[in-house]
Amino acid sequence: MIARRNPVRLAMARLWRNRRAAVAVEMAFAIPGLVVLGFGGIEIANLTLTHTRISQIGLSAADNASRIAFGSSLSQPSIREIDINEVFTGVEAQAAGLDFKPNGRIILSSLERNPDDGQWIHWQRCYGDMKVNSAYGPEGTGITGTDFPGMGPEGSEVKAPAGTAVMFVEITYQYKSLVYGKWLKPQTIRSTAAFNIREGRDLQQVYNPAPAATPSTCT
Repeated sequence: MIARRNPVRLAMARLWRNRRAAVAVEMAFAIPGLVVLGFGGIEIANLTLTHTRISQIGLSAADNASRIAFGSSLSQPSIREIDINEVFTGVEAQAAGLDFKPNGRIILSSLERNPDDGQWIHWQRCYGDMKVNSAYGPEGTGITGTDFPGMGPEGSEVKAPAGTAVMFVEITYQYKSLVYGKWLKPQTIRSTAAFNIREGRDLQQVYNPAPAATPSTCT
């Protein structure tokens, strides 16, 4: 008479020898880590792209402001409030998808020479709701004397040559995380750009002829 084998023991033995599910078990442990790494890569790529976009927006704004030349061939070109507002309109268009106005600020300064041959922030205009002031001072900084060194990093400041102006842009943006907003600290992106005006310009003031435009003041 043949002794019957215990079916439970047989099932356990087959399960012990079966290796087909090993990969599935390993993947079950690995997938959460891979997902975290994958989203982390997306976050880093998006942050890098945003840095690049903010830098390019600042460069374009400074370049566009340096090209403003309103007037006829019979008079020296001037700059108007409406021209500055159009530069900021270009900023908003270039920043499409970044929700820039509520989360950023761009500060456009006209760096010139004062009567004492020192550096001077003649006028300053701003766009964006972020509460940020210029790192180099408000409009009127350096109006007299030669103590104001210019705008830019200490030791390598941008200086305006005599008889012309430099359009200096400071741009700040509060980056919003795509995935890890609850864990990552807020990322503030800052960039600067400067362009010398392209041709002679009436530097006496920013004009606002009729129909007058609302100045984009920094207050």
